[in-house]
Amino acid sequence: MNMLSDMKRFLQIQGAGMLLLTLFCYGIGLGILAPMNSIYLSESIGLSKGQIVSIFSISLLLNMVTTLGIGTISDKLKSKKRLAMTAAALCMIGLQVYMRADNYVGALIGMCIAVAPSGLIMGQLFAMSRNHFQRVASDIVEMAQIWLRAGHSVGFFAGLLIGANLYLLADFRGVLWGNTAGYAMLFGLLLFYREYKGETVKAEARNGEAFSLLMLFALLMLACADAIRGLYLPLVVKDLFGKPELMSYIWSIQAVFELLFMTVAGYWAAKYGSKRIILLGGFGAFITYAVYASSAALPVFFLIQPVYSFFVSILYGVAMGYVQRMFMSRTGFGASLYVFISLTASLIGYMFPLFIEGYNPLIFVIPLTLVAGSLLLIGYVLVVDRKQEAGISG
Repeated sequence: MNMLSDMKRFLQIQGAGMLLLTLFCYGIGLGILAPMNSIYLSESIGLSKGQIVSIFSISLLLNMVTTLGIGTISDKLKSKKRLAMTAAALCMIGLQVYMRADNYVGALIGMCIAVAPSGLIMGQLFAMSRNHFQRVASDIVEMAQIWLRAGHSVGFFAGLLIGANLYLLADFRGVLWGNTAGYAMLFGLLLFYREYKGETVKAEARNGEAFSLLMLFALLMLACADAIRGLYLPLVVKDLFGKPELMSYIWSIQAVFELLFMTVAGYWAAKYGSKRIILLGGFGAFITYAVYASSAALPVFFLIQPVYSFFVSILYGVAMGYVQRMFMSRTGFGASLYVFISLTASLIGYMFPLFIEGYNPLIFVIPLTLVAGSLLLIGYVLVVDRKQEAGISG
């Protein structure tokens, strides 16, 4: 495989640029709000730790139900684009309610409307893209998915920098309007994207992955650890250093490494197998959480980001493709299942730190433990696979 020629071919495919720009702009919108959301609920509305967690949990629960429910039937629908556009419109309405909230109930209603349909966007966008590339360039479909996911990540981290500056210029209201603009850009770009509406493309069976409940559970644990970091690291950083905008700058460092790491990890996965690369990424997460739990120095939070970026590149690039390949003939369901796993992980992850008082680095002992358990599971699956291969060859 030649990376440069594959990338050149990817960019020359009709529709690829529009998909890449769509995911990039969607990432910007998400990145503007992501690190500020929990701080907004705490600082602007004055909610307690328990109230913040309950809002995130209830809205995520609704998102999970919507994502898996619609994902189950989405492969029977002619247009996945319309699902994503409808979800984007509902998210914009929810954000308008959310930014006008001044109490727990108002924030809960706004968050539920804004979050419940959002899982459809990512799942259906990647289902559309897999159908698209499987039809026109089946030999680079996995790398195309990874580059699209990398484009979303780069947009996300660009959004982090934009969000930090919007906060300084216009406080939280500017951040929320920025997130709304991200959904508006997504909606507008999808209007001009020409979706392939034929029957779901059937990929060759040899390109698929065997279903593994243990691997899905291991990915759930890794995603759960990442969800804990996503919600609580901004709060820990604010509690330690007193500046909410610092979190946006810390996360934005990942943008420098994300595209490179996702691309390299994608080719490694094709050469060595997805499970081995996911295991390698897990070790990066383990190191990062060990540092988070044992250090309160600001430079360390910045320096460890490239290591965590490597893990995130694998979790959101290689792992996403791995889950989709378990369901090669049902692209909508496969993509939605991966999103569902991420949402379930978030719901579980938000609960664990409630048992630790305040926002201190000891919270990260929890994801450290989850990652350790996941590594053991993946290692066990690899050992079983090796024994089965030895038995077949023998």
